[in-house]
Amino acid sequence: MNFELGRGVNISHWLSQSDRRGDERRAWFGQADVERLAACGFDHLRFPVDEVQLWNEQGERESEAFELLEQGLGWCEQAGLRTVVDLHIVRSHYFNVDSNPLFAEPAEQEKFCTLWADLSQALAHWPVDQVAYELLNEPNAPRDDDWNELAARALAVVRAHEPERVVALDCNGTADPRRFPALRVPKDENLILTFHFYDPLVFTHYRAYWSGVKFYEGPIDYPGELVSQEDWDALPEQVRFAARKERIFGSADIERLLGPTLALAKETGLPLWCGEFGALGTTSDSARERWYRDLLGALERHEIAWTVWDYKGDFGIFDGEGRPTLVQRVLSDFLA
Repeated sequence: MNFELGRGVNISHWLSQSDRRGDERRAWFGQADVERLAACGFDHLRFPVDEVQLWNEQGERESEAFELLEQGLGWCEQAGLRTVVDLHIVRSHYFNVDSNPLFAEPAEQEKFCTLWADLSQALAHWPVDQVAYELLNEPNAPRDDDWNELAARALAVVRAHEPERVVALDCNGTADPRRFPALRVPKDENLILTFHFYDPLVFTHYRAYWSGVKFYEGPIDYPGELVSQEDWDALPEQVRFAARKERIFGSADIERLLGPTLALAKETGLPLWCGEFGALGTTSDSARERWYRDLLGALERHEIAWTVWDYKGDFGIFDGEGRPTLVQRVLSDFLA
């Protein structure tokens, strides 16, 4: 495999999860941003892209979005950065809901494969050591095999055009490392196994309005006892469930959760990639720094590639004024 990942950044809210169009979208991310990230020491970027941005409802390409994607890939090539194009959201699948038409309607699965046939055709001219694909961000299927079977179909579509393109494969269950044992890996040497790490969720998503743990607003810390027993017992059961019942958490738990990913990587001989991780700036700087250092230390120790979420979003390594955040200051120690 000629494509290797080391340490990277997610470029969120550019061609994904954004209503920006025209000049506003062009201004959000440009060549100067790529050059800045390369100067920081990153070696790759992950580009989340959404169906609604790249194709209209008739499945026809949105020319401006494809132009921007091509420009972004070109900027990365010039700056010496590799890229992963991640199909983040499609009209029939959103990772943050439990019921997705993609896994209930055969026509939507056929459409998903058609999207990949078109995207593969559009990007096939890029060198295989420069650009990789990710089939679907955080698949959330009712059954693990619903995703395993669809992933194999989509991979076969890509392979029809690009037999040597590196493809990243998430496990079902929103890329939760706990679910790795259920991932059925196709026989293919040009794959990367990818997972996301946002544990403990009650800490990393503290007060996040879109999260099931948003209802807890009491004291919180890391590592050790995140929430007091008294506050935990007062939470509704669905909130404790959303928090994955993790009230106490530390570096040993990070190692525990990485276990299934390491086991499957060893079994298959394929590389691992933590494609997303991050903690909102709603907790104390000191606790958040400890979390980032514990996770990054574990990823580095196990030689797992990583891509932080994100460049300048809610978890950003730079703030809205372009200033480095605590996250970037911590990351700089791992980029030296």
